[in-house]
Amino acid sequence: MSKRSVAVIMASFGTVFTGFAIRGSYGILLPEMLTSLRISKTQAGLIYSSFFIGYTLFSPVLGLLADRINVRVLLTLFLAILGIGTFLMGYSSLLSEACFFFALAGIGASASWSPVVALVQRWSIDKHRGTTLAFVDVGGSLGVAISGMIMPLIVMTYNWRMGWKGLGTLAFLTAGINFFLVRDYPVGKSNLENPKFSGRSDKPVSTMYVKILRDITFWLIGVSYLLIAFSVLIPYTFISTYAVQELMFPYDVATRLITVMAVSSIVGKLLLTSFSDALGRIKTIITCEMLIIIANLGIVFFHGSLAMHLCIAIFGFGQGAIWPLYAVCASDYFSRSSIGFIIGFWTLFFGVGSMLSPIIAGWVADTTSKFMWSFMLATATATMSIFLLFPIRKEKLIDNVEACTH
Repeated sequence: MSKRSVAVIMASFGTVFTGFAIRGSYGILLPEMLTSLRISKTQAGLIYSSFFIGYTLFSPVLGLLADRINVRVLLTLFLAILGIGTFLMGYSSLLSEACFFFALAGIGASASWSPVVALVQRWSIDKHRGTTLAFVDVGGSLGVAISGMIMPLIVMTYNWRMGWKGLGTLAFLTAGINFFLVRDYPVGKSNLENPKFSGRSDKPVSTMYVKILRDITFWLIGVSYLLIAFSVLIPYTFISTYAVQELMFPYDVATRLITVMAVSSIVGKLLLTSFSDALGRIKTIITCEMLIIIANLGIVFFHGSLAMHLCIAIFGFGQGAIWPLYAVCASDYFSRSSIGFIIGFWTLFFGVGSMLSPIIAGWVADTTSKFMWSFMLATATATMSIFLLFPIRKEKLIDNVEACTH
């Protein structure tokens, strides 16, 4: 691997690290924000959903643009937007302000996945695509793990507002790193020069996209992605608040659950994503989602500190590999020249699930005065996600537009 490849992959790692550190910190800072802003759990869910509204609206656009224009410019610009929105979260005093600022952060965060996936797969050797993408995605879990250790210290030393300001500063630094390190393609492999990436064909690009959108496999994976995103976001958003308010855990112990989740997800990413090259993506995804179901049931029925940490570790191990596995399905089942479009469109499904999840789960918790039914809802949607994957056949491994249009 060349020095330039290493630089691009490390910049991608940093981008995912920052995006997920900011996304994951919401659940860590939420217990303090609830009191300070005087908001309900439903309103807290609305703030988090605002992030995913911005994220969802722009992810398909950025995924499509990543196939067509300079990714370096995209990443630099949108990470700067992420920094602005996150930094301003530290100054929010009203629900409307928090929603607007976090929506702005979500717009910026849309650059931290779809364009990165397309970029990394351009710079990866075919037989190492799954492993390389898993390594980059480890940045997300590491970002959440480190924020889970640092944010509680910042909150106890200063306040939750300082946590958002520090994260905003991190986003600005990452924007600069992308500007200096990222390049779109390896030398001699531009989008026009390399048929592997360009998918040369007499068929127009629009025809290729229409064929993809007509493929039932595309929709089965997409809706499955939506449902598992809905499921995962419930513990991701509310586990610390649940531990503080219902299980009476101290704040530092409750937020440590986020760190346990993130650390175990790193192990899950590395092991399960590597196994998927031999076992198959869909079978591995189903295995991951079964672990998520088991963990959610454990969260509902086992309330001791040790049991809760074990359940969260199982949850993290399963959910850690979910995102890179769904992403690699794009090139397993469709043309590599369309990765940005497919990941961007599937991220739209992810965003819908993520937008609905915090609001509905928060409303359920407010209405029933317990988080139990919110976690049972997470179990149900994960189960539905599995059933949608059963009809999918073995990977097609289509590498050109012409094959995709037959």
